[in-house]
Amino acid sequence: MSLTQPLSVFKVLVVEDDEILRMCTANVVADAGFMTVEAANADEAIAILESCSDIALVFTDIQMPGSMDGLGLAQTVHDRWPAIKIILVSGRVELSERDRPVNSRYFQKPFAMKQMIEGLQDMIRSAEVQPVQSLDSRQDKFR
Repeated sequence: MSLTQPLSVFKVLVVEDDEILRMCTANVVADAGFMTVEAANADEAIAILESCSDIALVFTDIQMPGSMDGLGLAQTVHDRWPAIKIILVSGRVELSERDRPVNSRYFQKPFAMKQMIEGLQDMIRSAEVQPVQSLDSRQDKFR
């Protein structure tokens, strides 16, 4: 399936508890042409997902404080919003395909930014997702 919409119409939710890593990842995602939204933990991510119907992909770290870790978030996203694609990353946890939700991907930290960007683009291209309705801003911040 070819990508018929420009990448800039797709929103990626970046979930990372480390502020610097979250900002860097969001910047790379934005530089790759996607709109970004940021969350510091799974609880913030769920609140964003409940209020925004236009998230195409969730990019989440696995180790996070709060009511659930990134793997729990990924499973919740898969159960509640099955059309949203998921990328999981970790520097400490090894995941097999059976350990993660269907149609998700896993990257071991450290990973090459090119690899991550290609993974995002490939998942968006293979997804039957709806683009966002507004292009007011390339980067939304959740506070």
